[in-house]
Amino acid sequence: MTTVTNIGKPLRICGLTKTYETRTGERVEALGPISVEVERGEFLVVVGPTGCGKSTLLQILAGFLEPTDGKALVDGQPITGPSLDRSMVFQNYALFPWLSVLDNVKFGLRRRSIPRRLQHEIALRQLMLVGLLDFADKNIDELSGGMKQRVAIARAFAVDPSVMLMDEPFGALDALTRRFLQRELLHIWREQQRTVVFITHSVSEAIFLADRILVMSARPGRIKAEWRVEAPHPRDVTTDPLRRLENQIYALLDEELAEAFAWERHIGG
Repeated sequence: MTTVTNIGKPLRICGLTKTYETRTGERVEALGPISVEVERGEFLVVVGPTGCGKSTLLQILAGFLEPTDGKALVDGQPITGPSLDRSMVFQNYALFPWLSVLDNVKFGLRRRSIPRRLQHEIALRQLMLVGLLDFADKNIDELSGGMKQRVAIARAFAVDPSVMLMDEPFGALDALTRRFLQRELLHIWREQQRTVVFITHSVSEAIFLADRILVMSARPGRIKAEWRVEAPHPRDVTTDPLRRLENQIYALLDEELAEAFAWERHIGG
């Protein structure tokens, strides 16, 4: 089968901030400033306390939100809106129930200048990679949650993005399905060499997947620390070095949560 090749481009985040205004006119600092450079083909995982701005950061990178200050660039070009060059995978699948599995995967390809026959070949190849080739003609509502997420991953990779953005894609799945899809994702990532920015609450998931882990502070979210994970894939997260890393990250997150709760109690009076 023929496929499209577009090796991941570098991603740069420069002094990015996001401030919201509430209905009462109060300004809430949600994010930043954040500055990060993501290498070509890197698997970057971001963890942090609830409400620290992880998803806000990802939505800015996807072009769904505008930053208050700073900028994000892909291959030196500022992100000014959504683009097929940056595919997004959500926790809730975001599939089209009126389309078949195959047509869901082909959806983004229709916006590219690709012949229909090649669209079909690319979509089938992606379904093969996620183990759903036999389900190509099924309806979305005939699939389990894990299978739906595999369709979402296949659709995201099918459009040949330079950057994959993944917002807790396995968060709603049971432990066994989550473990299976983590391995499937690593297999596709190694084969297609995309740049991935992955958001999760799970420290063990971050350690299992990441080339590099960023830990965000409590709101307003900033980069508190980073670790590069040198262990080769596939990883056994129960080894002593990775257990120590897990404990270090949890200790830092515990500090951030304690500070966040103390601040909320102070504000609450």
